[in-house]
Amino acid sequence: MFLLFVSATERLLRPKEVCQRLGISYPTLARWVREGKIRAVRTAGGKYRIPESEVRRIAEGLPISKEVRAVIYARVSPSQRGDLEGQIQYLTQYCSSKGYKVIDVLSDIASGLKADRRGLLKLLDYVVNRQVDVIVVAYKDRLTRFGLEYLEFFFRQYGVRVEAVLGEEPKDSHQELLEDLVEVVSSFAGRLYGVRSRRKRMLVEGFKKLLKEVEEHE
Repeated sequence: MFLLFVSATERLLRPKEVCQRLGISYPTLARWVREGKIRAVRTAGGKYRIPESEVRRIAEGLPISKEVRAVIYARVSPSQRGDLEGQIQYLTQYCSSKGYKVIDVLSDIASGLKADRRGLLKLLDYVVNRQVDVIVVAYKDRLTRFGLEYLEFFFRQYGVRVEAVLGEEPKDSHQELLEDLVEVVSSFAGRLYGVRSRRKRMLVEGFKKLLKEVEEHE
């Protein structure tokens, strides 16, 4: 590590902030420090900080190619949990073929209607902290069943794009669509009659029965 003497008024940045400002990953920053491409200051506690002047020097034209940071996001419904690993493997191979630097692989086993998915929330955190350039999914509906255009607009504000590797939603997603439809009816019935009400249960069970009858007569 190359150490640098700076003035007492020089602002020193933490590695996380440097990565966000330069659009690089932490391993890349650590390598640059080791190689002397960016100079650092060692603190009394043994940590290193980067002078803001060094960050400006890098940002203003040091000819270092910027890697594309990708986060893989995979989702399956509870009835399709066996397909999750294959989806992740395919997306990982895709990122490798494109030369993307995979920052993280996130996944959820949940309906696309749920907004509090752990993997999705972590993905949003990566976006807000400017730690990702591209989100790689199998199909765009893996991110959300409704309101995708709003989510993509939000991503664009942080310079993040979504790549749907397999294009449009597959025709064999029939079962998942039915599950989501039941969840929508259950949600609205809960608002109308109360989550634990008898009328809500009757409406949902009646709707499930109707779906089953329609399926049997196709």
